[in-house]
Amino acid sequence: MKTKFINGVSSSPSMSLGLLVNENSLQVQPDTPEDCKEVVRPEQPDLDTQRKAYLWCREFLHGAWKSLAEEDFCITVIRGGLSNKLFLCSLPDSLDTVGDEPRNILLRLYGAILQMSCNKGDSQQSNKENHFQGAEAMVLESVMFAILAERELGPKLYGIFPQGRLEQYVPSRKLDTCELSDPRISAEVAEKMGKFHGMRMPFNKEPKWLFGTMDKYLSQVMRLNFTRESHLRCFNYLLTYNLPQEMDMLKSLLDSTHSPVVFCHNDCQEGNILLLKDTQTSEQKLMLIDFEYSSYNYRGFDIGNHFCEWMYDYNCDEFPFFKVNVQAYPTKAQQLHFIESYLRESDQGFDKLSEEDQMKLKEKLYIEVNRFSLASHFFWGLWSIIQARLSTIKFGYLEYAQARFEAYFQQKKIWAV
Repeated sequence: MKTKFINGVSSSPSMSLGLLVNENSLQVQPDTPEDCKEVVRPEQPDLDTQRKAYLWCREFLHGAWKSLAEEDFCITVIRGGLSNKLFLCSLPDSLDTVGDEPRNILLRLYGAILQMSCNKGDSQQSNKENHFQGAEAMVLESVMFAILAERELGPKLYGIFPQGRLEQYVPSRKLDTCELSDPRISAEVAEKMGKFHGMRMPFNKEPKWLFGTMDKYLSQVMRLNFTRESHLRCFNYLLTYNLPQEMDMLKSLLDSTHSPVVFCHNDCQEGNILLLKDTQTSEQKLMLIDFEYSSYNYRGFDIGNHFCEWMYDYNCDEFPFFKVNVQAYPTKAQQLHFIESYLRESDQGFDKLSEEDQMKLKEKLYIEVNRFSLASHFFWGLWSIIQARLSTIKFGYLEYAQARFEAYFQQKKIWAV
Protein backbone atom coordinates (compact mmCIF):
# COMPACT_ATOMS: atom_id res chain seq x y z
CA MET A 1 0.00 0.00 0.00
CA LYS A 2 1.36 3.40 -0.84
CA THR A 3 1.42 4.63 2.73
CA LYS A 4 4.10 7.15 1.95
CA PHE A 5 1.68 9.88 0.91
CA ILE A 6 -0.36 10.06 4.06
CA ASN A 7 1.90 10.76 7.03
CA GLY A 8 0.97 7.51 8.71
CA VAL A 9 -2.55 7.16 7.35
CA SER A 10 -2.81 5.13 4.19
CA SER A 11 -5.03 5.14 1.16
CA SER A 12 -5.04 1.69 -0.38
CA PRO A 13 -4.41 1.88 -4.11
CA SER A 14 -6.17 -1.40 -4.69
CA MET A 15 -9.32 0.23 -3.39
CA SER A 16 -8.80 3.38 -5.42
CA LEU A 17 -6.76 3.33 -8.58
CA GLY A 18 -4.23 0.52 -8.43
CA LEU A 19 -6.44 -2.38 -9.47
CA LEU A 20 -9.89 -0.94 -10.01
CA VAL A 21 -9.63 1.86 -12.53
CA ASN A 22 -11.88 1.21 -15.47
CA GLU A 23 -11.95 3.08 -18.72
CA ASN A 24 -15.11 5.05 -18.05
CA SER A 25 -15.08 5.31 -14.30
CA LEU A 26 -13.53 7.75 -11.88
CA GLN A 27 -15.29 9.82 -9.28
CA VAL A 28 -13.12 12.79 -8.40
CA GLN A 29 -13.38 14.69 -5.16
CA PRO A 30 -14.10 18.41 -5.29
CA ASP A 31 -11.16 20.72 -4.75
CA THR A 32 -10.59 20.92 -1.02
CA PRO A 33 -9.81 24.17 0.77
CA GLU A 34 -6.17 24.97 1.46
CA ASP A 35 -6.71 24.68 5.20
CA CYS A 36 -8.24 21.18 5.12
CA LYS A 37 -7.69 19.35 8.38
CA GLU A 38 -5.53 16.31 8.99
CA VAL A 39 -7.21 12.97 9.63
CA VAL A 40 -7.80 12.58 13.36
CA ARG A 41 -6.82 9.22 14.81
CA PRO A 42 -8.33 8.33 18.19
CA GLU A 43 -6.41 5.93 20.42
CA GLN A 44 -9.43 3.69 20.97
CA PRO A 45 -11.86 2.34 18.35
CA ASP A 46 -15.61 2.75 18.75
CA LEU A 47 -17.50 0.22 20.89
CA ASP A 48 -18.97 -1.63 17.91
CA THR A 49 -15.51 -2.18 16.42
CA GLN A 50 -14.15 -3.30 19.80
CA ARG A 51 -16.95 -5.84 20.13
CA LYS A 52 -16.46 -7.24 16.63
CA ALA A 53 -12.69 -7.38 17.05
CA TYR A 54 -13.06 -9.34 20.29
CA LEU A 55 -15.38 -11.87 18.65
CA TRP A 56 -13.09 -12.30 15.64
CA CYS A 57 -10.08 -12.92 17.88
CA ARG A 58 -12.08 -15.44 19.94
CA GLU A 59 -13.24 -17.20 16.78
CA PHE A 60 -10.00 -17.43 14.82
CA LEU A 61 -7.27 -17.59 17.47
CA HIS A 62 -6.50 -20.46 19.80
CA GLY A 63 -5.11 -20.93 23.30
CA ALA A 64 -5.66 -18.10 25.77
CA TRP A 65 -7.80 -16.17 23.29
CA LYS A 66 -10.59 -18.74 23.72
CA SER A 67 -10.96 -17.99 27.43
CA LEU A 68 -10.34 -14.24 27.21
CA ALA A 69 -13.06 -12.16 28.87
CA GLU A 70 -14.28 -9.23 26.81
CA GLU A 71 -13.49 -6.73 29.55
CA ASP A 72 -9.84 -7.89 29.49
CA PHE A 73 -9.51 -7.60 25.70
CA CYS A 74 -7.00 -4.92 24.70
CA ILE A 75 -7.31 -3.02 21.42
CA THR A 76 -5.75 0.22 20.19
CA VAL A 77 -5.72 2.06 16.88
CA ILE A 78 -2.53 1.74 14.85
CA ARG A 79 -3.75 3.53 11.77
CA GLY A 80 -7.13 4.85 10.76
CA GLY A 81 -7.54 5.88 7.15
CA LEU A 82 -9.92 6.24 4.25
CA SER A 83 -9.65 2.56 3.34
CA ASN A 84 -7.73 0.02 5.41
CA LYS A 85 -7.79 0.54 9.18
CA LEU A 86 -5.32 -1.20 11.46
CA PHE A 87 -5.73 -2.17 15.11
CA LEU A 88 -3.44 -3.89 17.60
CA CYS A 89 -5.29 -6.56 19.59
CA SER A 90 -3.54 -7.97 22.65
CA LEU A 91 -3.87 -10.33 25.55
CA PRO A 92 -3.61 -8.61 28.97
CA ASP A 93 -0.34 -9.04 30.86
CA SER A 94 -2.23 -10.95 33.56
CA LEU A 95 -3.19 -13.75 31.15
CA ASP A 96 -0.55 -16.34 30.27
CA THR A 97 -0.42 -18.03 26.88
CA VAL A 98 -1.37 -21.71 26.70
CA GLY A 99 0.77 -22.75 23.74
CA ASP A 100 2.19 -21.02 20.70
CA GLU A 101 -0.65 -18.56 20.22
CA PRO A 102 0.43 -14.94 19.62
CA ARG A 103 0.06 -12.39 22.41
CA ASN A 104 -0.47 -9.61 19.89
CA ILE A 105 -2.35 -9.64 16.62
CA LEU A 106 -2.94 -7.12 13.85
CA LEU A 107 -6.55 -6.56 12.81
CA ARG A 108 -6.97 -5.08 9.34
CA LEU A 109 -10.43 -3.81 8.42
CA TYR A 110 -11.24 -2.94 4.85
CA GLY A 111 -12.77 0.49 4.39
CA ALA A 112 -15.41 1.59 1.92
CA ILE A 113 -14.55 0.88 -1.69
CA LEU A 114 -14.33 4.13 -3.57
CA GLN A 115 -17.04 4.48 -6.19
CA MET A 116 -15.31 5.79 -9.27
CA SER A 117 -17.28 7.44 -11.99
CA CYS A 118 -16.58 10.32 -14.29
CA ASN A 119 -20.22 11.13 -14.92
CA LYS A 120 -22.70 12.41 -12.36
CA GLY A 121 -25.48 10.32 -13.87
CA ASP A 122 -23.89 6.88 -13.50
CA SER A 123 -25.95 3.97 -14.64
CA GLN A 124 -26.92 1.27 -12.19
CA GLN A 125 -24.94 -1.18 -14.31
CA SER A 126 -21.79 0.93 -13.93
CA ASN A 127 -22.19 0.95 -10.15
CA LYS A 128 -22.63 -2.81 -10.15
CA GLU A 129 -19.44 -3.20 -12.16
CA ASN A 130 -17.51 -1.04 -9.71
CA HIS A 131 -18.84 -3.03 -6.75
CA PHE A 132 -17.81 -6.24 -8.51
CA GLN A 133 -14.36 -4.88 -9.27
CA GLY A 134 -13.91 -3.83 -5.65
CA ALA A 135 -14.93 -7.24 -4.34
CA GLU A 136 -12.70 -8.94 -6.90
CA ALA A 137 -9.71 -6.81 -5.86
CA MET A 138 -10.19 -7.72 -2.19
CA VAL A 139 -10.45 -11.41 -3.03
CA LEU A 140 -7.28 -11.32 -5.14
CA GLU A 141 -5.36 -9.40 -2.48
CA SER A 142 -6.51 -11.81 0.24
CA VAL A 143 -5.49 -14.85 -1.82
CA MET A 144 -2.13 -13.24 -2.48
CA PHE A 145 -1.59 -12.44 1.18
CA ALA A 146 -2.46 -16.00 2.21
CA ILE A 147 -0.03 -17.56 -0.27
CA LEU A 148 2.81 -15.21 0.71
CA ALA A 149 2.16 -15.94 4.38
CA GLU A 150 2.25 -19.69 3.74
CA ARG A 151 5.59 -19.33 1.95
CA GLU A 152 6.95 -17.16 4.77
CA LEU A 153 7.43 -14.19 2.45
CA GLY A 154 4.99 -12.03 4.38
CA PRO A 155 3.28 -11.84 7.79
CA LYS A 156 1.35 -14.91 8.94
CA LEU A 157 -2.38 -15.02 8.33
CA TYR A 158 -4.51 -16.05 11.33
CA GLY A 159 -8.01 -15.40 10.09
CA ILE A 160 -9.93 -13.96 7.18
CA PHE A 161 -13.52 -12.74 6.97
CA PRO A 162 -15.53 -10.42 4.67
CA GLN A 163 -14.72 -7.28 6.66
CA GLY A 164 -10.98 -7.88 6.96
CA ARG A 165 -8.38 -10.24 8.37
CA LEU A 166 -6.16 -11.05 11.36
CA GLU A 167 -2.44 -10.86 10.62
CA GLN A 168 0.78 -11.52 12.47
CA TYR A 169 1.92 -8.49 14.42
CA VAL A 170 5.57 -8.05 13.44
CA PRO A 171 7.69 -5.99 15.88
CA SER A 172 9.45 -3.81 13.38
CA ARG A 173 9.77 -0.41 11.82
CA LYS A 174 9.68 0.72 8.24
CA LEU A 175 12.95 1.59 6.57
CA ASP A 176 14.00 5.18 6.08
CA THR A 177 14.81 6.26 2.54
CA CYS A 178 18.47 6.80 3.35
CA GLU A 179 18.78 3.17 4.49
CA LEU A 180 18.03 1.80 1.03
CA SER A 181 21.61 2.56 0.03
CA ASP A 182 23.10 0.58 2.94
CA PRO A 183 24.99 -2.27 1.15
CA ARG A 184 23.75 -4.96 3.54
CA ILE A 185 20.15 -3.79 3.37
CA SER A 186 20.32 -3.39 -0.40
CA ALA A 187 21.65 -6.94 -0.81
CA GLU A 188 18.84 -8.37 1.33
CA VAL A 189 16.17 -6.38 -0.51
CA ALA A 190 17.59 -7.83 -3.74
CA GLU A 191 17.45 -11.34 -2.27
CA LYS A 192 13.85 -10.85 -1.11
CA MET A 193 12.87 -9.53 -4.52
CA GLY A 194 14.56 -12.50 -6.19
CA LYS A 195 12.51 -14.91 -4.07
CA PHE A 196 9.36 -12.93 -4.78
CA HIS A 197 10.00 -13.08 -8.52
CA GLY A 198 10.52 -16.83 -8.32
CA MET A 199 7.01 -17.56 -7.05
CA ARG A 200 4.31 -19.13 -9.16
CA MET A 201 1.00 -17.50 -8.33
CA PRO A 202 -2.56 -18.41 -9.45
CA PHE A 203 -3.10 -15.16 -11.31
CA ASN A 204 -3.16 -14.05 -14.93
CA LYS A 205 0.41 -14.36 -16.13
CA GLU A 206 0.12 -11.95 -19.05
CA PRO A 207 2.03 -8.71 -18.36
CA LYS A 208 -1.05 -6.53 -18.80
CA TRP A 209 -0.73 -4.64 -15.52
CA LEU A 210 1.85 -2.00 -16.40
CA PHE A 211 0.65 -0.46 -19.64
CA GLY A 212 -2.93 -1.59 -19.12
CA THR A 213 -3.06 0.52 -15.98
CA MET A 214 -1.04 3.37 -17.49
CA ASP A 215 -3.36 3.56 -20.51
CA LYS A 216 -6.34 3.92 -18.18
CA TYR A 217 -4.55 6.47 -16.02
CA LEU A 218 -3.60 8.52 -19.09
CA SER A 219 -7.16 8.40 -20.40
CA GLN A 220 -8.40 9.73 -17.04
CA VAL A 221 -5.70 12.40 -16.86
CA MET A 222 -6.59 13.78 -20.29
CA ARG A 223 -10.21 14.25 -19.16
CA LEU A 224 -9.48 15.85 -15.79
CA ASN A 225 -10.07 19.47 -14.91
CA PHE A 226 -9.10 21.58 -11.91
CA THR A 227 -10.75 24.70 -10.57
CA ARG A 228 -8.22 25.97 -8.04
CA GLU A 229 -5.82 28.31 -9.82
CA SER A 230 -2.62 26.84 -8.34
CA HIS A 231 -3.71 23.32 -9.33
CA LEU A 232 -4.80 24.39 -12.79
CA ARG A 233 -1.49 26.13 -13.44
CA CYS A 234 0.52 23.06 -12.41
CA PHE A 235 -1.78 20.69 -14.32
CA ASN A 236 -1.55 22.74 -17.51
CA TYR A 237 2.23 22.71 -17.22
CA LEU A 238 2.21 18.92 -16.95
CA LEU A 239 0.07 18.71 -20.08
CA THR A 240 2.80 20.54 -22.04
CA TYR A 241 4.85 17.34 -21.78
CA ASN A 242 2.61 15.82 -24.50
CA LEU A 243 1.99 12.73 -22.39
CA PRO A 244 0.26 10.61 -25.08
CA GLN A 245 3.24 11.01 -27.41
CA GLU A 246 5.67 10.26 -24.58
CA MET A 247 3.69 7.13 -23.68
CA ASP A 248 4.00 5.86 -27.25
CA MET A 249 7.74 6.50 -27.20
CA LEU A 250 8.08 4.68 -23.88
CA LYS A 251 6.12 1.68 -25.13
CA SER A 252 8.33 1.49 -28.20
CA LEU A 253 11.49 1.63 -26.12
CA LEU A 254 10.35 -1.07 -23.70
CA ASP A 255 9.01 -3.27 -26.48
CA SER A 256 12.60 -3.44 -27.72
CA THR A 257 13.94 -4.20 -24.22
CA HIS A 258 13.70 -7.85 -23.22
CA SER A 259 12.56 -8.31 -19.63
CA PRO A 260 11.24 -11.61 -18.21
CA VAL A 261 7.67 -11.60 -16.89
CA VAL A 262 7.67 -12.58 -13.20
CA PHE A 263 5.48 -12.06 -10.17
CA CYS A 264 6.37 -8.51 -9.08
CA HIS A 265 5.77 -6.51 -5.92
CA ASN A 266 5.49 -3.31 -8.02
CA ASP A 267 5.83 -0.94 -5.05
CA CYS A 268 9.07 -1.88 -3.31
CA GLN A 269 9.70 1.43 -1.56
CA GLU A 270 11.08 1.97 1.93
CA GLY A 271 7.63 2.21 3.52
CA ASN A 272 6.84 -1.31 2.33
CA ILE A 273 10.01 -2.86 3.74
CA LEU A 274 10.06 -3.71 7.44
CA LEU A 275 13.23 -3.86 9.50
CA LEU A 276 12.48 -6.61 11.98
CA LYS A 277 13.32 -6.27 15.66
CA ASP A 278 14.96 -8.99 17.78
CA THR A 279 16.67 -10.69 14.82
CA GLN A 280 20.12 -11.02 16.35
CA THR A 281 20.12 -14.77 15.72
CA SER A 282 18.93 -14.48 12.13
CA GLU A 283 20.59 -13.13 9.02
CA GLN A 284 17.16 -12.16 7.69
CA LYS A 285 16.32 -8.69 8.99
CA LEU A 286 13.79 -7.49 6.42
CA MET A 287 10.23 -8.33 5.36
CA LEU A 288 8.30 -7.05 2.36
CA ILE A 289 4.73 -5.98 3.08
CA ASP A 290 1.71 -4.46 1.31
CA PHE A 291 1.05 -6.45 -1.84
CA GLU A 292 -1.94 -4.57 -3.26
CA TYR A 293 -0.06 -3.65 -6.44
CA SER A 294 1.54 -7.08 -6.89
CA SER A 295 0.96 -8.80 -10.22
CA TYR A 296 2.75 -10.51 -13.06
CA ASN A 297 4.85 -7.81 -14.66
CA TYR A 298 8.24 -7.12 -16.20
CA ARG A 299 11.21 -7.84 -13.94
CA GLY A 300 12.88 -4.60 -15.01
CA PHE A 301 10.01 -2.48 -13.70
CA ASP A 302 10.15 -3.92 -10.19
CA ILE A 303 13.87 -3.35 -9.80
CA GLY A 304 13.86 -0.01 -11.62
CA ASN A 305 10.95 1.20 -9.50
CA HIS A 306 12.88 0.31 -6.35
CA PHE A 307 15.92 2.27 -7.55
CA CYS A 308 13.74 5.32 -8.27
CA GLU A 309 12.49 5.24 -4.67
CA TRP A 310 16.01 5.94 -3.42
CA MET A 311 15.42 9.56 -4.48
CA TYR A 312 12.17 10.27 -2.60
CA ASP A 313 11.77 10.90 1.11
CA TYR A 314 8.13 10.97 2.22
CA ASN A 315 8.79 11.53 5.90
CA CYS A 316 8.16 15.26 5.75
CA ASP A 317 5.82 17.36 7.86
CA GLU A 318 5.71 20.42 5.62
CA PHE A 319 4.15 20.91 2.19
CA PRO A 320 4.51 19.24 -0.28
CA PHE A 321 5.25 16.45 2.25
CA PHE A 322 8.11 14.89 0.30
CA LYS A 323 11.71 15.73 -0.62
CA VAL A 324 13.62 14.85 -3.76
CA ASN A 325 17.33 14.12 -3.98
CA VAL A 326 18.17 13.18 -7.55
CA GLN A 327 21.78 12.53 -6.50
CA ALA A 328 20.54 9.63 -4.37
CA TYR A 329 19.59 7.54 -7.43
CA PRO A 330 21.92 4.54 -7.14
CA THR A 331 25.23 4.73 -8.92
CA LYS A 332 26.20 1.99 -11.35
CA ALA A 333 28.33 0.35 -8.66
CA GLN A 334 25.41 0.38 -6.21
CA GLN A 335 23.09 -1.03 -8.85
CA LEU A 336 25.49 -3.82 -9.79
CA HIS A 337 25.81 -4.70 -6.09
CA PHE A 338 22.03 -5.08 -5.90
CA ILE A 339 21.85 -6.90 -9.25
CA GLU A 340 24.49 -9.45 -8.23
CA SER A 341 22.59 -10.34 -5.05
CA TYR A 342 19.39 -10.53 -7.07
CA LEU A 343 20.88 -12.86 -9.69
CA ARG A 344 22.42 -15.15 -7.07
CA GLU A 345 18.92 -15.67 -5.68
CA SER A 346 16.90 -15.75 -8.91
CA ASP A 347 19.31 -17.54 -11.29
CA GLN A 348 20.47 -20.93 -10.00
CA GLY A 349 23.23 -21.11 -12.60
CA PHE A 350 24.68 -17.70 -11.88
CA ASP A 351 27.38 -18.87 -9.45
CA LYS A 352 28.59 -21.50 -11.93
CA LEU A 353 29.33 -18.91 -14.60
CA SER A 354 32.75 -17.41 -15.20
CA GLU A 355 33.38 -13.96 -13.80
CA GLU A 356 33.25 -12.59 -17.35
CA ASP A 357 29.86 -14.18 -18.08
CA GLN A 358 28.50 -13.00 -14.72
CA MET A 359 29.47 -9.45 -15.61
CA LYS A 360 27.74 -9.73 -18.99
CA LEU A 361 24.52 -10.79 -17.26
CA LYS A 362 24.81 -7.96 -14.75
CA GLU A 363 25.46 -5.36 -17.44
CA LYS A 364 22.48 -6.58 -19.48
CA LEU A 365 20.17 -6.37 -16.47
CA TYR A 366 21.60 -2.94 -15.62
CA ILE A 367 20.45 -1.58 -18.99
CA GLU A 368 17.06 -3.33 -18.70
CA VAL A 369 16.39 -1.93 -15.23
CA ASN A 370 17.28 1.65 -16.06
CA ARG A 371 15.08 1.68 -19.14
CA PHE A 372 12.18 0.37 -17.09
CA SER A 373 12.85 3.01 -14.43
CA LEU A 374 11.40 5.45 -16.98
CA ALA A 375 8.12 3.54 -16.75
CA SER A 376 8.20 3.90 -12.95
CA HIS A 377 8.44 7.68 -13.19
CA PHE A 378 5.70 7.81 -15.81
CA PHE A 379 3.40 5.44 -13.90
CA TRP A 380 3.56 7.26 -10.56
CA GLY A 381 3.44 10.64 -12.31
CA LEU A 382 0.09 9.76 -13.88
CA TRP A 383 -1.11 8.18 -10.63
CA SER A 384 -0.30 11.31 -8.68
CA ILE A 385 -2.13 13.63 -11.10
CA ILE A 386 -5.29 11.57 -10.62
CA GLN A 387 -4.80 11.49 -6.86
CA ALA A 388 -4.73 15.30 -6.92
CA ARG A 389 -8.40 15.15 -7.92
CA LEU A 390 -9.41 11.93 -6.20
CA SER A 391 -7.85 12.26 -2.78
CA THR A 392 -8.80 14.51 0.11
CA ILE A 393 -5.45 13.85 1.79
CA LYS A 394 -3.06 16.71 2.36
CA PHE A 395 -0.16 16.04 0.00
CA GLY A 396 1.42 17.86 -2.93
CA TYR A 397 0.27 15.37 -5.54
CA LEU A 398 0.74 17.66 -8.52
CA GLU A 399 4.16 18.72 -7.23
CA TYR A 400 5.05 15.04 -6.85
CA ALA A 401 3.83 14.33 -10.39
CA GLN A 402 6.03 17.12 -11.69
CA ALA A 403 9.03 15.74 -9.78
CA ARG A 404 8.49 12.29 -11.30
CA PHE A 405 8.14 13.62 -14.85
CA GLU A 406 11.21 15.82 -14.45
CA ALA A 407 13.15 12.72 -13.39
CA TYR A 408 11.66 10.84 -16.35
CA PHE A 409 12.95 13.38 -18.86
CA GLN A 410 16.38 13.54 -17.22
CA GLN A 411 16.79 9.75 -17.34
CA LYS A 412 15.30 9.57 -20.82
CA LYS A 413 18.31 11.53 -22.12
CA ILE A 414 20.55 8.68 -20.93
CA TRP A 415 18.52 5.55 -21.53
CA ALA A 416 16.18 6.26 -24.46
CA VAL A 417 18.95 5.79 -27.03
